[in-house]
Amino acid sequence: MAVYAWFEAGWVRLRVLELRVPGLPPELDGFRIAHLSDFHLGIPSRGRRAVAVAVDWVNERRPDLVTVTGDLISRPRGKRELIGVLARLPDPYIVLGNHDLAISRDPFSRPVDLSDLEHGRLLADEVEVVERRGKRIELAGVDPRTWMRRRRSGFPDSGADLRILLCHFPRALETVPPGRWHLILAGHLHAGQIVLPYGFGKLLLAHPRARYPNGVYRREDTVMHVSPGLGTTFVPFRFFARPEATELVLRCG
Repeated sequence: MAVYAWFEAGWVRLRVLELRVPGLPPELDGFRIAHLSDFHLGIPSRGRRAVAVAVDWVNERRPDLVTVTGDLISRPRGKRELIGVLARLPDPYIVLGNHDLAISRDPFSRPVDLSDLEHGRLLADEVEVVERRGKRIELAGVDPRTWMRRRRSGFPDSGADLRILLCHFPRALETVPPGRWHLILAGHLHAGQIVLPYGFGKLLLAHPRARYPNGVYRREDTVMHVSPGLGTTFVPFRFFARPEATELVLRCG
């Protein structure tokens, strides 16, 4: 079992997923977003291989936007590798996760200053509006310290044609104002990382009560995609929870 779980940690799934988004302008039908998450660089793990394969795939696909939703590193020594990874991605939009700030149960975790990243746009309680296909797209990123303190993502409405919230924590779906966001991108839970199937269900050992472990969820007109992530934490294994890089193809809902 341990040998397979070590293997699975680097057996990355490269997935193209069509996503119906209510209120999406027809001009943005077919808009493609690469969603990566949870690299956890800096520790011995086949997650490093999963990250490398995912980055190569994203570069081949050439999506319209690239997003990374937190937990970039698990140890300070992973920063140099992270800089190299981000340099290979085309203009990624990034938010941090709790592990980046050493807010975790990992006793060996140490905070790392990532405010000086040379590649990509780090959004820490910030908003950027870009134009694509003649439409305005809002990208807002939640600082994990703000989220863990308030459990809220308070951004004034930009009125953009497509509004996307990047938040490491999937529970954001429960707290955002109805209709404020078309799309939420999150990570954090690694699809359970170590999962035991039983009967018609699965037991997520690390997060047995997680409501949004991975995949697509909806609340009224808001759609959320939770990435299974690419790396590992605590143990260098995945079991029935393969790492994944996802390309979301937005479709009019």
